[in-house]
Formats: sequence, structure tokens, C-alpha cells
Amino acid sequence: MGYKVAVVGATGSVGREMLAILAERNFPADEVVAVASRRSQGVECSFGDKTLKVKALDHFDFSDVDICLMSAGGAVSKEWSPKIAAQGAVVIDNSSAWRMDPDVPLIVPEVNADAVTGFNKKNIIANPNCSTAQLVVALKPLHDKARIKRVVVATYQSVSGAGKDAMDELFSQSKAVFTLDEVEAKKFSKRIAFNVIPHIDVFMEDGYTKEEWKMVVETKKILDSSIEVSATCVRVPVFVGHSESVNIEFENPISVEEARALLEESDGVTMYDDHKNGGYCTPIECVGEDSVFISRLRADPSVKHGLSMWIVSDNLRKGAALNAVQIAEELIENYGLAPKRSN
Repeated sequence: MGYKVAVVGATGSVGREMLAILAERNFPADEVVAVASRRSQGVECSFGDKTLKVKALDHFDFSDVDICLMSAGGAVSKEWSPKIAAQGAVVIDNSSAWRMDPDVPLIVPEVNADAVTGFNKKNIIANPNCSTAQLVVALKPLHDKARIKRVVVATYQSVSGAGKDAMDELFSQSKAVFTLDEVEAKKFSKRIAFNVIPHIDVFMEDGYTKEEWKMVVETKKILDSSIEVSATCVRVPVFVGHSESVNIEFENPISVEEARALLEESDGVTMYDDHKNGGYCTPIECVGEDSVFISRLRADPSVKHGLSMWIVSDNLRKGAALNAVQIAEELIENYGLAPKRSN
């Protein structure tokens, strides 16, 4: 017997991507259910060559669901994830609601799959922030080799990380610029079309934004609490695909050649690094791809043991939907999660 999987938030950008990836990867599900808020009830969502009609979260019975992929925002997850988990479904949540809960594993399968073992404390597993996910996939093999002391990262994050309304705003503003219409900023604090905004999420007392704080604390929880991290997160006028400029300081020596060899052999990583015009990955090339792409790998001469690199990934996939599906696959393949219908 296969599994029953519910995707909550199925009408959003990440929810639709979750459905697409479940179909692409032939996930062993006998039944997949699309769930969203009451106002989306009856909306149709694609699942492979099938069409699913959305069920309302308020009235849905999760008692026979094995895995719930949750992408409905932090407030909804805070309310509903414990209720769904109490009915016996393992919730894999894409919001920030549970990431720093000590009883909830925060998982990137290529990095810390072993931490999945703690999922049964609350029956909830957290997906990291999209910018964190691609960062730690790139850092893991290098940390294992030479032990990372410090990471300084500047992100160039696409508007899809802020949802469909943000994508619509970039489109409408870009069109307004060319047609000489008024440019309205609703989703973002300033105009995003042909601009960059050094502000993602709310500001905190120390001057950092919450997005930057997430990168710091999530990297520590996933990879190593001793690593020092400084982040500057920037929204750019790109529809899909997050980019990061990363400087790494190591405790031990590591050459560019050693780092390249390690990264080329690492799960989830694709080296795209020719030192010539166009020999690097940009967001356009990463859309629809599962890998974290690494380019511009080079020595950082400003520290004793340092490397710099450029990281690009499809934030809707590895940064969200794909990572959640990979966690579900990990539960089945390596932790013996059995479908309820076989009990």
C-alpha cells in the first residue's frame, strides 16, 4: 500500500511546486490531496496528468493522512500543524513557525539527514529558510574537510520568495515603467522593478532583519553551532532563483582545487565554474533545476584560510518544495515510516 499525502497551501507558489515535484519524482503515494483555506475550496490544481480539487483545511480529516506537506504560512502552521500531527500525520512544514523549536528537527537531507530521528517528539519536521537551504548544501562538504569558522553572505533573493503577490508586483511595476504609468509599491517597501531593496522581513533591534537572523540561527542549528555567520539579505527584481555571494574562513587550510573536488562529488551540488565570460550560473539557468549551483570559486586572500564563491538555486524547489519532498523520502527510505493503511 502507498502513502496518503496532503499538501496544505496547495494553491500557493510553493504548494503547486510541491504537487509538481511529488509527481515528477514518482513519490510512493496512493492518494495526494490538495488542501487550502476555505476561499480556495474547489480550485483546481495540477498533479502530474491529474487535476485535484482543493479541499478546505477547516473541514479536512487528517486521520488517514501519512505525510502532510505544509506551506500555508507561519500563523496557519502554528495553529494547524500540532492538530494534524496529533492525528498521526508527520508534518513537514515550510514556514518559520517551528524551525527553532528544540523538539523539531530542522532538516536539509544532504546536510543533516540523521537529525530526522527526532521527528516523533512532535511529529513535525521543519524546512529551513530558502536562502539557508542552498547555503548549507554548499558549506557542508567544505566544513567536513577544513572546519568553517566564519561565513559572510550577501543574498540576491528573487521576488517569488515573497509569494505570488510579489511576483505580480514585479510584473505590474515593470510594465508600468515602460508604459509611463504610475508605479505602485504595495508588497514591498520600495519599488522593486529595476531596483534592489536591502530589506527582507521585519527589522530587529540590532539593525538586522529577521531574514538575516534566520540565516544565522538556522545555519548554526543545521550545520554547526560554533560557526559565526553574518548575512545581508537583498531583494532583487528576479522572478525565480536566489543567488548568494559567500566568503568563508576556515580553521584549517583548504585549496581551491581541494574544494572543487569535494563539491563536484557532493550530493545536491553542481559546479558551473569556468573562468571566462558566461562561465557561471545565474538565476535564469537554475529555474526548474534541483541542484545548488556553485560558480566563481576562488581563494579569499583577506584571511589565512579563505574561499569565496557564488551560489544559485531555484528557491521554490531546493529552497522549499523539493527539500520538503526529500525529507518525506528520507522518512520512508531510512526511517521506516509505514503507511497507516498497511497497519
